[in-house]
Amino acid sequence: FVVGDNIDTDQIIPAEHLTLVPSKPDEYRKLGSFAFVGLPAAAYPIPFVAPGEESSRYAVIIGGANFGCGSSREHAPVALGAAGARAVVAEGYARIFFRNSVATGEVYPLELADSGASKECKTGDVVTVDLDNSVLINHTSGKQYKLKPIGDAGPVIEAGGIFAYARKTGMIASKSA
Repeated sequence: FVVGDNIDTDQIIPAEHLTLVPSKPDEYRKLGSFAFVGLPAAAYPIPFVAPGEESSRYAVIIGGANFGCGSSREHAPVALGAAGARAVVAEGYARIFFRNSVATGEVYPLELADSGASKECKTGDVVTVDLDNSVLINHTSGKQYKLKPIGDAGPVIEAGGIFAYARKTGMIASKSA
C-alpha cells in the first residue's frame, strides 16, 4: 500500500476512534478496520482495509517523507498492526511515530537509504522486505531499494514491544503464572 509525504496520525487513525482500547481483542480488531480511513478517498481510491473487513491485504506500507507526523498517538502503529501490516517503509518518519512503532512492537518502521520508492512503487506491487540484508525488493518492477539498518530497535519489535522485550531480557519481572 503506497502513500505519499506527510501522512499524519489523523489520516492513519482519526481521533474519533481513539476510544477503542487495543488491549481488548474485539476493540483491537475494530481499530485495525479503521486504519487509514482518514486518507482522502480522491487521492487514495483503493482503501487500505476493504469495506466490511477488519484486516488489510497489504502487509507492507510504503510512504514518503515525514510519515506519522501530527499528534502523538500509540494508536497509529497499533491500528496498522491490527490491520495486518508488518512494516512501514518510508523516506523519513516523525520521530514519535518511529518511537511508538518500536514501543508497541506492532510494525517495523524501516527507513529508505535513498528516496524514490514511494514514487516508483504502486499499491498492489508484490514486495519483500529483507531485514537481514536491509533491502526492499519490488518483484513487480524488479527494482531494489536500500534500507537503513533497524539496529537495536529490531529485537524490541521482534519481542512484541518494549515491555515484552524488558520481560524477555530480565529487565523487569515476568508476569506471574
